[in-house]
Amino acid sequence: MPYCEVQSQQSTQETELNNGIKIFYRTYGRGPIKVLLIIGLAGTHDSWGPQIRGLTGSDKPNDEEETKAGEGCDNEVGYGGDGIEVCAFDNRGMGRSSIPIKKSEYTTRTMAKDAIALLDHLGWPKAHVFGHSMGAMIATKLAAMVPEKVLSLALLNVTGGGFECFPKLDRKTLSIAIRFLKAKTPEQRAAVDLDTHYSEDYLEEYVGSNTRRAILYQEYVKNISATGMQSNYGFEGQVNACWTHKLTRTEIEFIRSAGFLVSVIHGREDVIAQIYYARKLAEKLYPVARMVDLHGGHLVSHERTEEVNKALLELLMASKMMVKPQDWTNLPQRSSGWLETRTSRGRANAEGGSSVSFMCNTLEKLHLCLLYLIGLFVLAFEFAKKSLRSVKPVRVGASLT
Repeated sequence: MPYCEVQSQQSTQETELNNGIKIFYRTYGRGPIKVLLIIGLAGTHDSWGPQIRGLTGSDKPNDEEETKAGEGCDNEVGYGGDGIEVCAFDNRGMGRSSIPIKKSEYTTRTMAKDAIALLDHLGWPKAHVFGHSMGAMIATKLAAMVPEKVLSLALLNVTGGGFECFPKLDRKTLSIAIRFLKAKTPEQRAAVDLDTHYSEDYLEEYVGSNTRRAILYQEYVKNISATGMQSNYGFEGQVNACWTHKLTRTEIEFIRSAGFLVSVIHGREDVIAQIYYARKLAEKLYPVARMVDLHGGHLVSHERTEEVNKALLELLMASKMMVKPQDWTNLPQRSSGWLETRTSRGRANAEGGSSVSFMCNTLEKLHLCLLYLIGLFVLAFEFAKKSLRSVKPVRVGASLT
């Protein structure tokens, strides 16, 4: 089985975080175009199946192929005759990769270093980097750290991390959250995952005599039973990576000025990552970013496979043709940088024409405060639950008479 052992040559702390970590990966297809796929929280490399098939024409791993040495590439799917080689892997804390036990060993920066080590291991000096959800957060860190290695960047169902990871506050999402925390079996986890990953109307559509929900439920139970439930160490660590993720202004500028194009792809019915924050990130990356919003949920890559694959292939083609950012973006022109944006807002306030904008900003801050309080409540609840588990009952001997 193909593994990449991550090693660090830098500080002592980074060495402790990385040395001994093994990342399981698989490559698919053959050709000069290299694509690195970074999956999200609790996902494995297999989660990229629809995109692997769409990009390479096959989902059979190269290490399982019995191809004779020297054969030419045969995956010329939708890319002007050039073959595409894809690498998908399990992040630390999931699947067949190592599972560190400390939360501090899970940050998007540390996990980006895992991905960079994998690129070096594969001998890929440059690659197109596509990430989903937490994987998209990792992809942005990678792009900011080593922009010279990135040919293009696709961010699927992404947010800026931290409070932006909180879903909308409504009855549906609260119900999903409670069911997720209570899920202890593959059957319970499969049921809640469906509501998390897909839009409701998609699940209720009939395929033959059964709904998609019924069909996907059986597939999910089978897959979860085969791979096993994610360990608590892995889950809590990856959640920590999402919670502590943040792109600085400098990192945003590194990505904007690096010379590659960005595609931000999102499902409008995503109950986990709100599309508002994805659009906000895309606007910060103007003019190199294009926003693609589709009807679908958090796993829009599965729900709207054809449209997502088309968007990814368009990104590859635009990069190959060296399309200019101004011809690539579909976002409205805006001032670059936070300072100019704030200045323009200040002018609008002085002219008395931004009362609505001011109200929206105030409501957004109130919303974030509410999310912060809920976050503290959840953390306190989890701490109390763990504390109660650690309390051992006192044995009382038989009473003397």
